Amino acid sequence: MGHPKIVVTGRIPDAGLAVLGDAGDVWAWDGDDPIPSDVRDRQLATADAAVTLLTDRVDDAFLDAAPGLRVVANVAVGYNNIDVDACRARGVVVTNTPGVLTDATADLALGLILMTTRRLGEGERLIRSGAAWQWGMFMMLGRSIGGRRLGIVGMGEIGRAVAVRAAAFGMEVVYHNRSSVAPEVERDLG
Repeated sequence: MGHPKIVVTGRIPDAGLAVLGDAGDVWAWDGDDPIPSDVRDRQLATADAAVTLLTDRVDDAFLDAAPGLRVVANVAVGYNNIDVDACRARGVVVTNTPGVLTDATADLALGLILMTTRRLGEGERLIRSGAAWQWGMFMMLGRSIGGRRLGIVGMGEIGRAVAVRAAAFGMEVVYHNRSSVAPEVERDLG
């Protein structure tokens, strides 16, 4: 038996393509626009695996085009773009990438907090403008986030990651969650 054929339905990083290349023969759509269905279906006809993006609808039409498909690897945290029942009925394994965006999202959330409190965006625009400026007591003063209270709605993976970062800056974290969080999480949040 030859190498499995892996169809990648959208652009992914070169490092990902290299890993896939070690596992099989890769065909990847490299356009910025969504892959046309006729091109996708022609490639899926002989595919063993499909690497899909959250913009791909993996439904009966997709699966009909891929009679030999054994796995759909969704490059997304969720899988709401995939008809999991249809895949299961055909013996197709479905995977996703839970947690892949947790740290990035938490970093961005804290970055936005710092942007607003420390006036980082305003300062960056001032420097880029090339305008002359002179130091003054209140010039770009901003505010510290230490000792401030941060409210988080939802203490899932991302909420907890934001809380850890906020605590490192000396913020008091309060939250609302539909269900109780583990006692050790409460303890870690202070």
